[in-house]
Parts: sequence; C-alpha cells; structure tokens
Amino acid sequence: MRLFLIISAIVAITVVTGCGAVQKNRAASAEPAGAAPADQPSPGEEVHDVAPFGNAALAGKPEGYDEAEGHVWDFRDATTWLLGELTPSMLANPPHEVWYIGGYTAYQPDQEIMAELMGLGRDDLTITIVLGTWCPDSRREVPRFLKITDLWGFPRDKIRFIGVDINKIAPLEDYRKLAIERVPTFIFFKNNIEKGRIIEVPVTSLEQDTRDILKGN
Repeated sequence: MRLFLIISAIVAITVVTGCGAVQKNRAASAEPAGAAPADQPSPGEEVHDVAPFGNAALAGKPEGYDEAEGHVWDFRDATTWLLGELTPSMLANPPHEVWYIGGYTAYQPDQEIMAELMGLGRDDLTITIVLGTWCPDSRREVPRFLKITDLWGFPRDKIRFIGVDINKIAPLEDYRKLAIERVPTFIFFKNNIEKGRIIEVPVTSLEQDTRDILKGN
C-alpha cells in the first residue's frame, strides 16, 4: 500500500511538471517577436553564402571588402564578351583586367629570340589579333603576345584587335575575309599582304613563331 502511494505521488508530480512546460512554451510562442538586433538577420531572412549572379556574399565580410575583387567571373557568359574592334585599354578594365594584367606581368619571353626580333625590320608590318574573351587560349596567349610586342617596341597603333563570339563571328563587314577558324589567331601582314599566322597556340613559343614568320622560316 505504501509503495502504491509513493508511485501515485511520482506520477502526479510528473504530469504537473510536463503540463507546465507545455504551457510555458505556448505562452512564449504567443508573445510578439521583438525586432532582431542590427547585426542579426530578421526571422526567415535568408543569408546567402554566394550572392545572386555569382558575386561573393557581402554578409560577414570585413569592413572595406571590395565586392569586385570577390566576384568570380564566368567568361562563358555572353554579357562579358567583347565584340568587334577592341583596344588594349578595354582588356585592362573589369572583368578582363585579372587575366590580362596578370598574364602580361607574369610572362617572360626568351631574351635571345627577343634580341633577334629587335634586329628585324617592322616599318611595313601590321598585325591583326582575333580573340575571344570567352576562350581560355585567348586569355592566356593575347597578354603574352602584347608583352612581346611591347618589349620589341612594336607600335600598338599598328595592331588591330577583333573580338569574336563563341561562333567565331565578329560584327564587322571585312571580318569574313580573314577566314578565322580558331582563336586566338595572330595574323602578320607585310605591305598589306599576309605573311603568316599563329593559330590558337604557338608551335614553339609566341616570340619564336613570330621571328620564324618574319624571317620566312
């Protein structure tokens, strides 16, 4: 009998305690939610690890964070393409300055071959570069080639830059006569007559292929 009374008392205490907990939770949920602190997201607000359109998220970034630096560009996106007549200054602007300036700075051409180029005449020479900013080969080879021409002392106003889309088409009337199949393509003209071209990747190196074309090798 005593054991029965003890068990009954324990059950009664448990029931009372459980109901109190439920009532407390119900009361808490019925209270209006206070405003979230300024540094906390509002209830239901989604915090992105990656912001829309591929931008790096600003949430949680230190003060002074540069959104442009955190942007990971997809150069297959047609909105980034440069088409038609271009200038090097266009390549030096976002979003292309990362690959253009980085590739230009890093490339170190062969000094012996550069010395040979210095000795070649270039007064009657012009160059046309056809590139696709969506193309990894173009983003690698074009900055290197411009590093070579700058060290060579070749005038940039004698270099024509043409940007094409993924179908290798440019919105220019005289473009088709260039017969471009792959990019980048570097075409060398002497007295307006084609002397040779480097297509997509050099056979040896850009500077050596340039020298060989100009020497007729």
